[in-house]
Amino acid sequence: MRLALLFSLASALLFGLMGSYVFQALEREVAFRDDIALLGRIERIEDIIKDNKNIDYLKNQPKLYSNMLGNKDNALWIIGESGDILIEVNPENLPPPSVSALKSSSLFTSEGAQPTRTAWRRVSTGNSTVFIVAIKLLAEREQMMAAYRLNLGFAWLVGVLLSFALGWEVVRRGLLPLHRLSRQASVVGPQSLGVRLDEQKQPQELQGLTAALNAMLTRLDEGYARLSQFSEDLAHELRTPLNNLMLQSQLALGQSRTFEDYEQLLDSQQEEYERLARMIDNMLFLARAEKHDSALQLESVDLGQLSKQLSEYFEGMAQERGMQIDAAARGELIADCGLVRRALANLLVNAIRYGDPHTVIALRSNASEGRWMDVEVMNQGKQIPTQHLDRIFDRFYRCDSSRSHPDDSGGLGLAIVQSIMQMHGGEVKVSSQNEETRFTLRFPVRVQNG
Repeated sequence: MRLALLFSLASALLFGLMGSYVFQALEREVAFRDDIALLGRIERIEDIIKDNKNIDYLKNQPKLYSNMLGNKDNALWIIGESGDILIEVNPENLPPPSVSALKSSSLFTSEGAQPTRTAWRRVSTGNSTVFIVAIKLLAEREQMMAAYRLNLGFAWLVGVLLSFALGWEVVRRGLLPLHRLSRQASVVGPQSLGVRLDEQKQPQELQGLTAALNAMLTRLDEGYARLSQFSEDLAHELRTPLNNLMLQSQLALGQSRTFEDYEQLLDSQQEEYERLARMIDNMLFLARAEKHDSALQLESVDLGQLSKQLSEYFEGMAQERGMQIDAAARGELIADCGLVRRALANLLVNAIRYGDPHTVIALRSNASEGRWMDVEVMNQGKQIPTQHLDRIFDRFYRCDSSRSHPDDSGGLGLAIVQSIMQMHGGEVKVSSQNEETRFTLRFPVRVQNG
């Protein structure tokens, strides 16, 4: 309805402009032809007067100038210089014009009870001068134009109504594919996100929209699958420490224990509580990071000093496996120092846990293309299978679930690294080949204000 109304309104405006132009053009053309006819009559009378050198010939030939006038809406006077009327053809008994009332223009319009168009000319006949005055009544012309205006208005109204009906039908037929597409999309729900719209059956104008909808459905399907997997993984990760806590409590209640036994029990439960607390903190961090409104505390980060601090902090953990940390990162970076420290710490912990014993973990940095600063963490060890690389940053995802540690991040460490990089407008990449695994943090180069 709305499109049909807009189409009819546009048509009404267009028809109105066209009708107005045609009416004005016709009105000008009719007025022009009437003026030519008036001036032509005066010229013919003038020629007759000049040919005969006097006006007596015309007085003796009344039919001659009567035929020139044609119908009754025309009048003719030949007036002497003193104002006396020499010849008069006046079917409508119009008041004779006064020589003094003639305007300077040879053509003029007089308004009044009977609007007229007047043409006049001064002609010399021998020793005398006469005035030839021709008048045309405008009533007939105005009636004709009024009738034409009425016909144009009727045609305009019919055109608008037809354009509305035609627009309604055109819009209805044009929107049929869109209605079909809407019906197809309406069947898609949480349980049928795998359904896709048939792009090939759509008209060319809707194929782009259909492709976009299918792409959106694909993203929703993937997001819904990740959400379902996240819920399942979360339940699994929480179930393990909770089961441990319940089992320990049941065993403690089942028989009497010594003070030392209860002390060991509380110590074991404390570890499980700490594990749950770390998991909850990590999940809260990821939830805040996804809101995209977390403010970064940007500052100048000395990568050399930061890498040295991290190397010293994890030195004891690395020595337990006979590993060393080569802190060779250099340069400065404008970023949130706390978040950069957390991302690198997560990568170093992974490198120590999953790298081969008695190897060196490298922490390096280099400028890339002048617009990026790359910080790399490399370790030697078993290659990560290719099928795991695309999902390695998913929450709770582990390449080998049997290699979990009681004090790890609960499968959220690399997901936190990815979130930190997204907050900085950068990215994290991973490659694993030739017994070497390399994580690259790519930060955009920023200029510090002030």
